[in-house]
Amino acid sequence: MSRLVFTSCLLAFFPLLATAADPAVKDAAEPTAAQAELNKKLAADLTNVKFIGSFTVTGKEAEVPKEEEYTITSALKLPEPDLWLLKARIKYGETDKVVPIPLEIKWAGDTPIITLTNLEIPGLGTFTSRVIIYEGRYAGTWQHGDVGGHLFGRIEKLPEDDNK
Repeated sequence: MSRLVFTSCLLAFFPLLATAADPAVKDAAEPTAAQAELNKKLAADLTNVKFIGSFTVTGKEAEVPKEEEYTITSALKLPEPDLWLLKARIKYGETDKVVPIPLEIKWAGDTPIITLTNLEIPGLGTFTSRVIIYEGRYAGTWQHGDVGGHLFGRIEKLPEDDNK
């Protein structure tokens, strides 16, 4: 019986062993030329921009959505898969500062999705979010502690004078 289990396991894992030894599979971790081009475009699209839109709060959908604004001064693709460093100006209550935020950006085809899960931003709290970006617009969900909702809006390039 144990020989049958061993053989079954071997057959089940053989495809994984074969692909692990295949150099083409190892190279799959490296971005393709098309993906590198998407990353380059995204870095340009997310540098010196302002997200201008609205957000809702779950449970208070009858209220008018509140206005929001986020300024991203730079977006840098890091060597780790899906990891980016965005420098964002955060205005929240009495806080107004630029902070580097490491986060994952996943791709659904040619569409980037910003993902952060329980990310603590010093002085602001812990946030979870999923934000899709496409053709100058954004939409997604957000969570800050027990409060969450939806967000949506447009992405505008800032004039060069505002790049300070």
